[in-house]
Amino acid sequence: MDKEQMKQLVIQQIDRDRDAILALGKEIYQHPETGYREVRTTETLAKALEELGLSVDRGIAYTGCRGYANKGRPGPKIAVMGELDSVVCRNHPDCDPTTGAIHACGHNIQVSVMYGVAAALLHSGVMEQLDGRVDFIAVPAEEYIELDYRKSLRDEGKIRFYAGKAELAYRGAYDDVDMCVMAHNFPIEADGYKCAPMNTGNGFIGKKTHFLGKQSHAGAAPWDGVNALNMAVIAINSMHAQRETFKDMDCVRIHQIINRGGDIVNAVPDDVELETTVRARNLTALRDANDKVNRCIRGAAIAMGGTASVEDSPGQMPLAADKTMAAIFKDNAVRFYPEDKILPCMESTASFDIGDLSLFMPVLHCITSGVEGGLHSKDYRVIDLDDAFIIPVKMLACTVIDLLADGASGAARVKENFKPEMTKDAYIQLLMSLEQNITYKD
Repeated sequence: MDKEQMKQLVIQQIDRDRDAILALGKEIYQHPETGYREVRTTETLAKALEELGLSVDRGIAYTGCRGYANKGRPGPKIAVMGELDSVVCRNHPDCDPTTGAIHACGHNIQVSVMYGVAAALLHSGVMEQLDGRVDFIAVPAEEYIELDYRKSLRDEGKIRFYAGKAELAYRGAYDDVDMCVMAHNFPIEADGYKCAPMNTGNGFIGKKTHFLGKQSHAGAAPWDGVNALNMAVIAINSMHAQRETFKDMDCVRIHQIINRGGDIVNAVPDDVELETTVRARNLTALRDANDKVNRCIRGAAIAMGGTASVEDSPGQMPLAADKTMAAIFKDNAVRFYPEDKILPCMESTASFDIGDLSLFMPVLHCITSGVEGGLHSKDYRVIDLDDAFIIPVKMLACTVIDLLADGASGAARVKENFKPEMTKDAYIQLLMSLEQNITYKD
């Protein structure tokens, strides 16, 4: 078969599989689980892939699973990925009433699209026509939340890194993979678009800071205390004052929450916890912004005469989309959408852990639609099942065919054009270098 015949077969097969794809998305939506807790979701995906005839590994990064197609066949390997975890949004009408977990970022859609691509290629018989291999990877823990829980897993030796793709890379999961592809829904229809072949994304460092002061009676003897809450406030205000020092092109973002602000109002707070995220478009700007934030924390400790202990953890790295794969995806997107509905690149300052992979391998992180409302918010919802679930399967399946048909000439072109920023081993060393614990004292 030529590529056009293969594409027609998979498109027809996807229409036949429509109900199964949507049912899987609904099942996962109704049972949301946050990162490294996706036990049920992992098993749901693993069973679905096994029913397609794939051999499946479970627990690939504590949770998560991986199915193998064309195993042992020569040629390049593509990883089609989807993310398993949910966010927490307790005021979303569909959230789990106990945990507050909810798929308000569309990860239930992602893994359903991944499954749909597998089902289409296998049920249509096209998979055996391809000159290479395809792995289907359900990735845990993309959302960078519940850090205390993840730290407990790391302390127990169950994980090394907080983010799922970093953990998979550390375990060697991508060592035999040539390129990765996945889709991510965004509410881009509000701007008149249906999809985008690529997007930008910031990298970030996660920070936890303990400000330690001295407790005293807030009314009777505040002069005997050292106010840790005031230290945190001074640090936050100093971070705000740094904003004009950041270049616009670097898209630096700094945001915080106070997780612990004291025990009782009539005592000077002596133990305050601040959680901060430092984001930037590139690694140089990220390191620079983080250094400035640390100066702000140090200055607050000096100003109040207390102590500040900072724990830095690598979050997700800046995303560099592969333009060759993006062009191939766009050629397939115009089958389903008018060209003026295709946004060339969605500019975003959010973070995606596929950015980590983009440092050392080609990645396609296409943006699809069918949803409205802010991601991670109570207003998030699916508004069009075809745009959200079905058409992304068709566009990705056709893209995989373009990459692996005709002697995998498309994949060869991607590999030839790709220039890695670093090796995988250098990437792991980078993550480790961003881990640091610093204590500042007056």
